[in-house]
Amino acid sequence: MIRALVTGGSGTIGAAIARALGTSGHHVYVHANAQLAQAEQVAAEIVAAGGAAEAISFDVTDAEQSRRVLETLLEAGAIQIVVNNAGIHDDAVMPGMRPEQWSHVIDVSLNGFFNVTQPLLMPMIRLRWGRIINISSVAAIAGNRGQTNYAAAKAGLHGAARSLSLELASRGITVNTVAPGIIDSPAIAGAFPKEAIDRLVPMKRAGRPDEVAALVDFLASGRAAYISGQLISINGGMI
Repeated sequence: MIRALVTGGSGTIGAAIARALGTSGHHVYVHANAQLAQAEQVAAEIVAAGGAAEAISFDVTDAEQSRRVLETLLEAGAIQIVVNNAGIHDDAVMPGMRPEQWSHVIDVSLNGFFNVTQPLLMPMIRLRWGRIINISSVAAIAGNRGQTNYAAAKAGLHGAARSLSLELASRGITVNTVAPGIIDSPAIAGAFPKEAIDRLVPMKRAGRPDEVAALVDFLASGRAAYISGQLISINGGMI
């Protein structure tokens, strides 16, 4: 059974991805930091549906803590699917943005990508099979007022994934980035009323978390073995 790790698995999109990977027969580690109870609930749902899952907790911005937890997991074997989904918003227009707003958002998405992925690479390389999938955002492609920090963090994932894909291509490991647009979740309910979605999205609706999860599940499968270094948008035709 291939083992998979989904960071930020307690959130709406992360939970959908974890469920999809569980349905595909992988042993899923559902990661959370502050929201461990939600991650435990997602893991319990996967197990109840006949899958294999467990919740884990660590701070992706803490390199030492991340490495310590991941090394413990690696004692049972390589983790061959990594979904870097952890990320945060702390929005403000840049003239009024505090330095800690900039650094913390960068720290979670971009430094978190390194802290989680790097310790898992050598075991993956030795098996010559792996899937690394980063969850970005339409904001990293098109920009968004009040999100220079978030856009910078997510755009950084694109360059990192492209470069890492070149380093790992000969080892049977793919590295791709998925950039969702407006996806239905409690967080967007107030930010994007129906009229705003109609204006911004040609398909006139928000995407569903399971639609993002289906794309990630495909990229994590053997069917996507020849897809690497790509940035794939899922946004209802926004751009």
